[in-house]
Amino acid sequence: MASPKDRVDSTQSSAGVDVVLGTDLLGGMHRHQSEELAIRAQVQSSAQVLASATTTAARLLQREGELGVLAPGALGDLLVVDGDPLADVTVLARPQESLRHVVQGGRVVHQRAHP
Repeated sequence: MASPKDRVDSTQSSAGVDVVLGTDLLGGMHRHQSEELAIRAQVQSSAQVLASATTTAARLLQREGELGVLAPGALGDLLVVDGDPLADVTVLARPQESLRHVVQGGRVVHQRAHP
């Protein structure tokens, strides 16, 4: 029997569906937005979850090369975290523990205070 991850991959691939990470929770629910990463990790690989939040989203917004990449000419927005999101994407679902810096437009706009 196929695992849930295999079933999602197969269905998504055969249907030609792109799935991207959204920011559609509003008000008091917005604080739960990062939990979507952990939920998706149950049925997608870390690489697939990261792509859905970066390169796939940029393609669907028709902003490839500008969003979702670290490259000359790109906006330069990124998160610096403790841990390796490719090994375990759920590190991004715990920003209060793992987030070190937020870089926007190539400039650090948030830095976690050192204990």
